[in-house]
Amino acid sequence: MINRNLIRIKVLQIVYSYYQNGNGDLKTTEKELMFSLQKSYELYNALLLLIVEVTNLHRRNLDVRKHRYMPTAEDLNPNTRLIDNRFTAQLAENEMLNKYISEYGLSWSNDEDFVKWVLDLILSSDVYAEYLANQDDSYATDREFWRLVFKRVICGNEDFVEHLEDRSIYWNDDIDIVETFTLKTIKKFDETAGAKQPLLPMFKDDEDRVFAVQLFRQSLLKGKELRERINRHIKNWEADRIANMDMIIMQVALTEILTFPTIPLNVTFNEYIDAAKYYSTPKSGIFINGILDSIVGELKAEKLLFKD
Repeated sequence: MINRNLIRIKVLQIVYSYYQNGNGDLKTTEKELMFSLQKSYELYNALLLLIVEVTNLHRRNLDVRKHRYMPTAEDLNPNTRLIDNRFTAQLAENEMLNKYISEYGLSWSNDEDFVKWVLDLILSSDVYAEYLANQDDSYATDREFWRLVFKRVICGNEDFVEHLEDRSIYWNDDIDIVETFTLKTIKKFDETAGAKQPLLPMFKDDEDRVFAVQLFRQSLLKGKELRERINRHIKNWEADRIANMDMIIMQVALTEILTFPTIPLNVTFNEYIDAAKYYSTPKSGIFINGILDSIVGELKAEKLLFKD
């Protein structure tokens, strides 16, 4: 689930923090990186669990209405399509999700007001109205309902994002990416898989885990050497006036270029230039592109780089 784009972002953040805090303990900082990546995976599982929790709250609410002192006809005969949703029932039994919940104590129990807010948001949405009006009562319809809830109701909702950011500072830059993976997961669910439906693993494979660790380690272990090379290419600029994040981005980008020969240069350039647009100044992307291009030319001339 944690793709290389997210890994790059996390490495940039941790390397920046390393220099800002003056922390010389590489091992401790590496643990912080892995913890940060683990929190991204926590968010993925939390969003899936939220589907179950919202449904359970709706079930409790309908039960309370049914047992009022003077229940209405609607209270006694509510529309139960949401609580009978087959996809949600399958998700609630999912072995991978329940194992994660058990191991890490994941819960929305301390966020009941938020769960209620999400439920109200869904019940008042066009997606829910369309779901109730849909004559096709099937697993596929149930699954598609939750995909549309995330796509049209939850994703991009500023209040939803704000709550997640308040819940964990580690989730601040992960939400858009993780919501995308949640949508993909919902779409891939197969009714015949039952409780054994696979969720996305934390890392796609061991190569991505190695990529994260090596990118981080080499960025710091070769930091002095890389910064010296960068400084030689900064013409008409005073090093101490360049945005600190620009230096970090170029340092980590060069680490990737030199450490991972199979990654095309254009991929590395594009990823870090995009990061610069988000994490640094408006002009940082153009500046970083120019400096990196100059350094790559030098590395090729020195026969230290052999890829295009």
